Amino acid sequence: MNSLATSVFSIAIPVDGDEDSASGGGVVAIDNKIEQAMDLVKSHLMYAVREEVEVLKEQIKELVERNSLLERENALLKSLSNNDQLSQLPAQQANPGSTSQQQAMIAQPPQPTQPPQQPNVSSA
Repeated sequence: MNSLATSVFSIAIPVDGDEDSASGGGVVAIDNKIEQAMDLVKSHLMYAVREEVEVLKEQIKELVERNSLLERENALLKSLSNNDQLSQLPAQQANPGSTSQQQAMIAQPPQPTQPPQQPNVSSA
């Protein structure tokens, strides 16, 4: 049967114990090269993934820092604003085309009000 396949298709089909040492060595060499190529691809992919992970970690770190800064700024602005200004915030978010006067009022911290001073009267 092996001779029929060889004569018709010009290929040799190895049977157990009947392998040609040259072709067996060639298959092993090809398998080794494929394995080396796959290892090379794997190492390149792992390097690229590690590099991307480092970039993403740095971006996450920057975003967390920025978020923290904005949260502190928000808390400070809330503490410096009065209830009238805070009540205008939901209305402003619903109406993005609000006047610049309202925006300036919210953006600037309230000025402390001082009670009127009484005239200095001396008892003479």
